[in-house]
This record gives sequence, structure tokens and C-alpha cells, in this order.
Amino acid sequence: MTGRQRPIPSRPSRLLISTVAAGALLMTGCGALPGASGDSREPVTVVTWAPSGASGPDTANMAGMTAMAQAYARWVNGDGGLDGHRLRVVTCDEEDTSAGAGNCARLAVEEKAVAVVGSYSRHGRAFMTPLEVAGIPYIGGYGASEEEFRSYLSYPVTGGQSALLAGNAKQLARRCDRVSLVRPDTLGGDGQSWLLNTGLTEARRPAPLDIRVAETTTSYDDAAGRALAGAGASGGCVTAVLGDRTETFLDSFRRLEPTTGTVRISSVLGSVGQPLIDRTGGRDSPFEGAYVTGWYPDSGDARWNLMRQVIRKHAFGDNRIDPDDTGVQTTWIAYTALKSIVESLHEPGITAWKVTKALNKGIRVSTGGLTPELRWRYEDMLGSDSYPRIVNSKVTFQVVRDGKLVAEKKGFVDVTKTLSDASATG
Repeated sequence: MTGRQRPIPSRPSRLLISTVAAGALLMTGCGALPGASGDSREPVTVVTWAPSGASGPDTANMAGMTAMAQAYARWVNGDGGLDGHRLRVVTCDEEDTSAGAGNCARLAVEEKAVAVVGSYSRHGRAFMTPLEVAGIPYIGGYGASEEEFRSYLSYPVTGGQSALLAGNAKQLARRCDRVSLVRPDTLGGDGQSWLLNTGLTEARRPAPLDIRVAETTTSYDDAAGRALAGAGASGGCVTAVLGDRTETFLDSFRRLEPTTGTVRISSVLGSVGQPLIDRTGGRDSPFEGAYVTGWYPDSGDARWNLMRQVIRKHAFGDNRIDPDDTGVQTTWIAYTALKSIVESLHEPGITAWKVTKALNKGIRVSTGGLTPELRWRYEDMLGSDSYPRIVNSKVTFQVVRDGKLVAEKKGFVDVTKTLSDASATG
């Protein structure tokens, strides 16, 4: 975020309270759950937040994540709950602001949440401190803030954008003689360049041509021209990691290089995804043929079938939930982890302290193959100065073929060495 920020109010706004109340009423019911022994087990309250009504060219809107959390609760409660506990999901509109993030964190404290699960925020400083003070773990965030990979109460399910950039370097090294990188002229952009350079160097490829663009730019014509020149006439690749502006850059690039296949384009999930490909023409999309590095298996993989079934049966046609969206997928994986954690405790009352203790003692979490098995002991973490909390440093290689993101290489690719090398020399 840039510019002035609004003062942080001491309590959630009326809009946040109404949003949460609706979610709480939806999730809370009377009587025992199917398969539970009377009402001996207390409900488990968690919070999921994401920007749900944000607007503007530089704001995120991830309403599918909170909607997925609500659908998950309807499903799991209809199937006996979490080890007999009714799951109570409270949702919060994070508004894509530091004030909104702080409000949502304080709401989690007020609701006595045992965890914040499967959420999105770019404002880690605003939300992590209230959670740390209250001892509430943050499980499976989207990885949009640096604090998620540093706080002792954060338990990420992916390696964040750092793992994607390290993986993108490996993916491009397999296919490209030369690489041009188009990235923001920011401190975070500097990190992108260093990770890509480290990965390409490890593969004995030339360093990428580093093309910086201002965050406020309105034209990518100059950057597109330099990227095309740097990639060469054939055998080269251009990778762009510009978030929502990746599409705008590609429009400029394709006007200069309209023939698909001579210079390949590339990006990472979060900057490019199936919803964007669908919106820009499917198989006629300018992303056709692009290499894309992701965290999870491609959306057509059978391992997503259970999530899709839950959405069909329990989302009631909620068009906010797109099963191909990475945010929705992250929320599903985070709640899958929560289910394993609660079921491992076998206690009538679940608290944030008990959840945190189980995580720190090394509970193993299976996500049905959507990630490697997850474990958050100290010895499971990458432990580098730059990425101390990463426990999952594996990514997937995908390619856009006939308008669909499909696997370019089967299985996961480990980028631990690239992350470690980049941290040691950065």
C-alpha cells in the first residue's frame, strides 16, 4: 500500500459486524451433530478473512475465500463436524487495507477463535501483532505478506511467491535459452530478480535481463520492447510477475510479437490463473502456450474432486466461489489441515493454545496429495534468514494448453536449494 492510511478504529466497523453476524448465524445451529455424543463437545470457532468488496485497479478482491470457508463448514457440520465439534466460521471483510486487517484480527480475539484459517491479507504487520498477543495461530494464509513467513504463530501451507519465483527459474531453465524478467521497481521486485537469477545460474543459464517498471506506470510498451529484444528472435522467454497488471503488460507484448511460439511467455499463479485465461478468451487467450509455476496440482487434477463436490452441494450456486481460483484452493487446503489438527486432539474443548501446541509438537497433516505432507516443527522449516517459516518448498510446473492450465511436468519440484542459496548470497 502507498499513500495515507485511515486511522485504525478500536472496534470493527458496522459493516464488518454485520458481515460477521451473517456468517455466524449461518454457521451456528442447535442440537447435537450427526455422529456426536449429545452436546458434550464444544463448538470450534475460527475466523477467515479476505477483501470481499474492495474496488480499484490496485486492490484485491478475494471473496471466494470466505465463501469457501462457509461452504466447508456446512459440509463438515452435516457430516459430524470436526471430531464431533460443530465448526463455527466467522468471516470478515479485510477491505485490502491495514485498518481492515487490524479490525479482522481484533475480531478473531473477541470471538475467541482457536485459529485464523485460509485467509488473505497483504497487511501482515496490522494483523499478526494482535494475533500474537492473543496466542491465536494463523493457519494457511495465502502468503501475500512477509510476516506469514516470519511470525512464530504463522503456519503456512505454501512457500509463497518466493517459492514460485524459484520454481519459475527452474521451469524456464528447462525450455529457454535467454530470459527477460519484467517486474515492479520495488524492494519486492528486487527479490524477484534475485531469486530468478539464482535459479537460472544454478542451471548454468545466463542471468535474466532485469526490466523494472514503476508501480504507477500506465504503459508497458517500452518494457515490452526491451523484453522482446532481450529474449531474442527464438528460443527465448519473457516472464512477467506484475500481479493484476500482468494482463496489461501482455497486451503490449503481444502487439509487438503476435506470433505464438517464437518467444514463450511465462508467469506464476497469482499473476496468471485459470479465471484470467477464461476471461481473456480461453484457447484464444494471449496466455495460450504460457509456462506457469504454481503451488498446487492443476485445476483438472482428480485430487480436487472432493472440493468440487463440496462446492456443488454446499455453496448453493454462490458465484463467488471459483474452484479454479488459487485463493479458493488455498482456503480448502487450510481447512483440510484444521480438520486433521482438531481430530488429532480428541478433546471436548479446543483452544488456540491446544491447536498451537499440536502444531509445534509436529502433527503431520495430509492434504490428499494437494501439497506434500505438512509439518511445522522447527526442524521442518527452511530456517533461512529470508524465509524462516517455510515448510513446503515444492511447486508445480504448468502450461496453458487449449485454454487450460495443465501439468507441464508431473509431480512436485523441490526448490529448497534455490531458496537457501538465494538467502545465503542475497
